[in-house]
Amino acid sequence: MTTDEHRAASRRRAAQVLLMHPIITAAERPEDLALIRGHAAELKTMFKRTLNYQLVIESGFARLLKTPLSQDTVVRPALATNGTEFAPRTYAYLALVCASLLSPNTGEQVLMSELVEQVRADAVTAAIAIDDTTAEQRHLVRAISLLVTWGVLSEVDGSVAGWEHRQDEEALLDVHRGLLPHLLTRSLRDVDDPGRLISGTPVEPLAAERPRRDLRRKLVENPLVRREDLPEAERDVLSRERRELTRVLEESFGLVLEVRAEGALAYDVDDDLSDVRFPGTGTTAHAALLLVNALTDELRPTATTTATIDERVVPGAFVSWDTAQSALDLVVEQYGSAFAKGAVADQDRLRTDVLDLLQAVSLAVVVPGGFVLHPAAARYRPEPHRAPAKTRAQRRLDDAPPALFSTGQSDHEGES
Repeated sequence: MTTDEHRAASRRRAAQVLLMHPIITAAERPEDLALIRGHAAELKTMFKRTLNYQLVIESGFARLLKTPLSQDTVVRPALATNGTEFAPRTYAYLALVCASLLSPNTGEQVLMSELVEQVRADAVTAAIAIDDTTAEQRHLVRAISLLVTWGVLSEVDGSVAGWEHRQDEEALLDVHRGLLPHLLTRSLRDVDDPGRLISGTPVEPLAAERPRRDLRRKLVENPLVRREDLPEAERDVLSRERRELTRVLEESFGLVLEVRAEGALAYDVDDDLSDVRFPGTGTTAHAALLLVNALTDELRPTATTTATIDERVVPGAFVSWDTAQSALDLVVEQYGSAFAKGAVADQDRLRTDVLDLLQAVSLAVVVPGGFVLHPAAARYRPEPHRAPAKTRAQRRLDDAPPALFSTGQSDHEGES
C-alpha cells in the first residue's frame, strides 16, 4: 500500500468512526480523536461536500452535526445503558440537565446533588412538573448517564448510577462546557416550534446538488432505501449517476453500493459501520433470519408481487399476523432448541422483538392486519441444514390423537 493509499484508508476509517459516534471526546476515545484531528481539514471538506454535514473539531472533542433526514427514516432512539429506549420523560430530563449545565451557576465541576437541585429549579421556571419518585429519578439518571457516555460529563468521584440507589452517596462530575453548545445540530435562537427543529430543511448552497446529497445521506444513514420512497430527482440520480455515486460512497466511507429494482443499500464489507446488525448473533437475530426464510417459502413472492402501504402500491409481500405466527411457530419448532429459553417460553415477546428488528433494518413495515416484507429480504435467505418444512396439515396431524390404524409409513420418513 502506497503512502497515499494508506492515508486514504486512514481518513475513511476516521469518517466511519464519526458516522458511528458523532461525538468523540479525548476523555473517552483519545485514539479516535487523534485519528480525526490528523485528517481534520479533509474530513470537514468531505462531510460538507458529500452529505452537507458540519464537523466541529476542537482540542478536546470532535462533533459531527448531521442535518435532518426525511420523516420516513427509521427512528434511532437514545438508549439507556441497559438498552431501554428513552421515554419522552427521559428526553425532557435530558433537555433540563443540559440547560442546567449551561447555567452561570454551574462551574467546571458539579456535585450530583447540586445538579439535581438546579434541574428542579429550572423545571419550575419552565413550568414542568417533576416528582421525587423512583421513576422520576430513573429518568434523570438515564439522562445524565447518556451525557457521561457522550463525554459531556465525566465521573471524577462516585458514580451517577450509585446516586440513583442512594441519594446520600455523592458524585463529583467534570463538566466539559465546550461541547455542550454543539449537542444540537442547529441553534434554537430562530426556532419557535419543535417541529421545525426536527424536520428543518438543511441549508443547501447549490440547489442542483441537493438531490445528490440527500440521496447520499439516506444511503449512509439507512440500512435500506426504498425506491418508491425517493423523490423523482433522487431516483434520477440513482439511475443516471450510479457509477459516480458508487465511487463517492466507497472513497469517502468505504461503503459498497448495491442497487436493485426495488431499492438500494450501501453496506460496509467489514460490518463495522452499523448500529443494528442483520444478520447478527443472538436469538432475536437468528429467529428473524429464519422467519424471513420461512415466509419466503410460504408466500413464494415474485418480482411482480406488490402490497399496499398508506394507500400506495409498492413492491413487497403482505404477511398477515396469522401467517407470521404460523411461520414463527415453525421456526421455533425446528430451531427452538438453539434459542434462549425465555424466548421460546414467551413467543409473543419473541415475535415483537423479531418484528422490531426487521423494521429497524427497513425490511418490514407494519400495516393494518400484518406487515409488508420488502423484496430485499430475499438477499438474506440462509441455507441452514434442516428437516423439510411440515405443511400445516402435517402439523395438525402431529397434534391430533393417535389413529386407530396405521399406514405403516414412518411419520418422519424422508427426513435427514
